[in-house]
Order: sequence, then structure tokens, then C-alpha cells
Amino acid sequence: MSSFRPILLVIGLMLTTLGLAMLAPVLLDLLVENPDWQVFLAAASVTLFVGTSLVLVSRGIDGRLRLHQAFLLTTLTWVVLPAFAALPFAFSELSLSYTDAFFEAMSGLTTTGSTVITGLDQAPPGILIWRSLLQWMGGIGIIVTAVAILPMLRVGGMQLFRMESSDRSEKVLPRAAQISAVISVIYVGLTVICAAAYWGAGMTGFEAVAHAMTTIATGGFSTSDASVGHFRSAAIDYIATLFMIVGSLPFLLYFQALRGQPLLLWRDSQVRWFAGILAVAIAALAGWQILGNGVAVADAVRYTSFNVVSILTGTGYATTDYMQWGPFAVTAFFFIMFIGGCAGSTSCGIKIFRFQVLYAAASTQMGRLLQPHGVFVAQFNRRPIPEAVMDSVMSFFFLFALIFGVLAVLLTMLGLDPLTSISAAASALANVGPGLGEIIGPAGNYAPLSDAAKWLLSAAMLLGRLELFTVLVLFTRAFWEA
Repeated sequence: MSSFRPILLVIGLMLTTLGLAMLAPVLLDLLVENPDWQVFLAAASVTLFVGTSLVLVSRGIDGRLRLHQAFLLTTLTWVVLPAFAALPFAFSELSLSYTDAFFEAMSGLTTTGSTVITGLDQAPPGILIWRSLLQWMGGIGIIVTAVAILPMLRVGGMQLFRMESSDRSEKVLPRAAQISAVISVIYVGLTVICAAAYWGAGMTGFEAVAHAMTTIATGGFSTSDASVGHFRSAAIDYIATLFMIVGSLPFLLYFQALRGQPLLLWRDSQVRWFAGILAVAIAALAGWQILGNGVAVADAVRYTSFNVVSILTGTGYATTDYMQWGPFAVTAFFFIMFIGGCAGSTSCGIKIFRFQVLYAAASTQMGRLLQPHGVFVAQFNRRPIPEAVMDSVMSFFFLFALIFGVLAVLLTMLGLDPLTSISAAASALANVGPGLGEIIGPAGNYAPLSDAAKWLLSAAMLLGRLELFTVLVLFTRAFWEA
């Protein structure tokens, strides 16, 4: 039991934080006299009771975690929190089943953005702000996890960033707690700036705050069934596009920029690759809209840039049904949903750095084929890539493809059509949100899916958000025997 006490302590602290966050919807529903405030208050009481109990029974222990404890803690945290975060959805006037409630909570905390709720335009403010809060908390949670925990666990090549941060000349802050504090301040500041921009562009104060939280978190939950398209505003579209990009860049680079080194942001090879991929995708699809579909240049640039950024970064907002753009656009959107943003950001997907490592490995292999006696060294950010990192990245790509295939097959066995199955598997594993097809496309949602499909996709969201290995290692005999 003593080996689990550090894990219980951290989970208790997380649950206590979650319970306190539930008080915000309580106040909002009280203001509009919506009876759901009682549901949120009861859920907050239960969550706080469990959280504080875990803290009290685990107090006075050594807070340092061993490697095995870190793996277990990371996964358990992202399972236990959605289980409690689902309570308000299950008992509110929405009357969701616990399956739907858990799916919505998991989608929120993993910043996936898939939803089973319809009628958002008439939903009470407590539910709407709770969805936004879940994504906002999930966004900061995954940044801290990616910066402070995953590099230590050597998951999917993330040790590459531990290698960089351990260099004394590059070290940003000495301890993970300080890193987390600085990132949190930057995260809050960007959210406030985004909310102010939305408000200035015509959103109400409530809408601005709700959308700012889900934009910076690259989550995609909205206060309307029509998503950001509800506002029919070019200014709001461009603000959302800008801040989705902001949320997809490494947050530690923002800190370095604030310390007087703004050029480091552009010198980072991840950022340059990210910008290049976005530029190519937007240009190709805008050209398709202009030349192939006869769309006006201004509209093509506006809608293409918004939706490409939304899908590539895994945000999942929509302003139009891109299923109507033609087969080339649908195919392009399917592939870009896998890419994701930069490591150390709120975005999801495979991540830019893994494509860079794969490209560097392929380039060195081509060089060796052409010049067998030459010396070729794969590099990332002008530094050699260790063999262990390459092995981790290659393993990640293999597992990602394997799990994606298995998920798609299982979903077809549950009765879904091939397009829905394939895109749902991709969307859940890459934490994107909307898929393709009439059911889960940008004009639909996940409510019609069976309970079995929703639990399967919830597991896929967890796998994708925690970079696969963090979860899968728990199912190996070696983990429990060590």
C-alpha cells in the first residue's frame, strides 16, 4: 500500500482541484436560476470529499516518484478525473447516460472535442462553461505532462526534449514545479488575451471566455451546435485561427521569448516545419476551392485557413461543412488530422517532431545508400538524434498505425460504415474531434454511436493523449513483475 500512497496523494490533489472547479458552474446556474446548480454542487461535494480523503490518508509521505509509479500515476489520473468530471453531465437536465457523460468528459479533458450533446444553443450556462473548463484544464495538464513527465518516461521519443532541457546552457528553469508555474502563468495570460479579442470582435463576455478556454487548449468545444460558424464573422474566424496556432507551439519558447529571446521561437525547427506544413495545406485547399469550386478568393482563404488549422492542430472547430468541398478536400482533411502541432503545446496528433525524426532517419539512410563510406548523422534542431530516440519514434509510428487499424476494424464490427469507422478511429486516436461522413462529420456528432463504440473511442482518446506507450506499458507482465 505504501508504494501507492504517492499516487493517491497526487490523484487526491487533482480531484480536489476538479471539485473546486465545479463551483464555477454552480455560481453561473444560480445566477440564471437553473436547477442544475444543485447537481454541480452535489458533484463538487463528492469530488472534494474523495479528493481530500485521499490527500489526508497519504500525507507525510516522500513525494518523489519512482519510474513505475510515474507510469501508473499518469494513466490513472487521466482515467479517474473523467470519471468524476462526468457526474454533472450524467445528473444534469441533459439526462445523459453515464456512457455518454464519460465520453463527453474524456473528450473534454483530452481536448479531443468530440461531443454527444445536441442543442447547445439552449443548454444552461453551467454545462457550457463546464465543458470549456474541462478542456482548459486538460490543455494545461497535457503541457505539464509533456514537459515534466513524458520526457522522464522516455515515451515515443519525448526523451529528446529531456536531452535538450538538461543541457546547462539551454536550461530554462531548474525544477519541474517552476516550469509548471511559468507555463500556467503564460497559459492564463494567453487565455485572457484571446477572450478580450473575441469580445472585441462581437462575442458576448460569456461566449468569449468559453471559446478562449477551448481555443488555447486546442480543444474545440463551443457554445453552439454550429461551432464557430454560428457567429458568421470573419474577424472571429481569424482570431480563432491565430490562437489555435498559438496553442500549438511549444509553450516554453514563449517563456524564452518573454525573457528577451523572441527569435528562438522561429529558430526552433518544429515551429518552421509546422508553419511550412500549414502554408502548403492552406495554399493547396484554397487553390482547390478557388479553381475547382469557384469560391471567391477572400472566402476561400478565410474558410480554408480556419478549417485546416482547426483539423491539423486537433482543435476541431468548424465554420463550414468541408465534406461538401469535394473528394480532394475530404482526403486532404483525413490525412492532416494525423499531424498535430509541436511537442510541449496543447495540440495532439502524431506531433511535428516525430515527422522530423522520421525524415532525418530516411535522409541519412538514403545518404548511406549513395555513399556507403560516408558519415551521416541524423539531427534535430542541429543536434544529433540518439539511436534510442529513433527507436522510440519508429516504435510509436508502428503502434499508432497498428492501433488505428484495429480500432477501425472493431468499429466496423460494431455496425459503423467504413468511412465513419476509419475517421472515428483517426479522430479519437489523434484527439481531433470531428470525423468524416454524415454521422460524425463537421455537421454531426457522436450521439448516434452505440455505447460499445463510445467506450472504445474513449479508450482511444486516452491512448492518443498519453502517447500510447504510457498506457500500454501497464498491460505488460514485465511492468508488474519489476
